[in-house]
Amino acid sequence: MKAFLLALLTAVLCVERAHSLVCFSCKDESSNWACMTPTTCPSDANYCVTTYLGAGIGGQSGQSISKGCSSICPSAGINLGVIAASVSCCSSFLCNISGASSLKVNYLVMAIAILTSFIYILRARQ
Repeated sequence: MKAFLLALLTAVLCVERAHSLVCFSCKDESSNWACMTPTTCPSDANYCVTTYLGAGIGGQSGQSISKGCSSICPSAGINLGVIAASVSCCSSFLCNISGASSLKVNYLVMAIAILTSFIYILRARQ
């Protein structure tokens, strides 16, 4: 019995667990709903990455979302009011479900830009 338990313990310790990360993937989609395709990542990819680009002026706005697997975690973000960009990463099963929508266009900065444009146009007419 002891020999069997020793052999079982040795087998458990020597067997390497095979697990692959699964992430949502898409490329340059305008909606997060189009980014719900699960993809099994290569063995060297340890992160799920989401890239978000958004811009808006007045009533016009647009966004681009890309998702996939990565071997590095390039987290970054910038919000300039009328344009925003972010790269976020995570490392668990289907963790990149969000479209990085937490980065929104800053409406105060956009309102100031529109007001400044109106003032410039009014002064140019005089």
